[in-house]
Amino acid sequence: MAKGLREWIENDVEPILERPMKWLSEEYFFRDPNRAVYSDSSYFFAPADGVILYADVVKADQEIVDIKGKPYSLKDAMRDETYDKESLVIGIFMTFYDVHVNRIPYSGRLRYKELETIGSHNLPMLDIEKSLVEKLRLNTSNAEYLFTNQRFLNTVFSMGLAQEYYILQIADYDVDCITPFRLKQNRSFAQNQRFSMIRYGSQVDLIIPLSDRFEYTPIVEAGIHVEAGVDPVVKISEKSPQGVL
Repeated sequence: MAKGLREWIENDVEPILERPMKWLSEEYFFRDPNRAVYSDSSYFFAPADGVILYADVVKADQEIVDIKGKPYSLKDAMRDETYDKESLVIGIFMTFYDVHVNRIPYSGRLRYKELETIGSHNLPMLDIEKSLVEKLRLNTSNAEYLFTNQRFLNTVFSMGLAQEYYILQIADYDVDCITPFRLKQNRSFAQNQRFSMIRYGSQVDLIIPLSDRFEYTPIVEAGIHVEAGVDPVVKISEKSPQGVL
């Protein structure tokens, strides 16, 4: 369940901190624990295990986070200068200690594409992880990987919401590897069904364009640790027709 940063470190990280790296990287990292499958159309659930970096409504060209004086926007994240939708964006940083299997936050039909790389190599995410695990604080000023690293943009069309939303996966520099579980495009996925895995440290952003019909309200904040398929992160409520109280 959702935990504060200190609680997560004490309960989930400290018991394994002294284990050898070989065991961590070859056995612990690849775990995929059985979890109860939740289904609730009133919520988007977390697509990934990790720490919430941001949960904000932004315009497409508006700063999500400032990285050493350089603003990072949805257009930067999605590498799409034509994207123009005001959206709710929730960034989840996955540490080495998190489960790296990703799940579908809200049922729908999924298609995906790998976006073109910008640089010749990825940048490390280690500074962010050390800040979270060793110093118990968020420090996104060193998140330059957000501009450059390998990424998959997953687009999910939901009949129930009558719109698309997006799951952006960003890989760490050590292993340039995001692995969809189903290669065929436009497959239907149930809410909280597994769909992909990223290695090793990584980030997943949930991007939900605002709707005329539904209100999307974030129910998590920066610094909270969530689990994929377990913790709801966005409350969905139907808007009242204009002029009706």
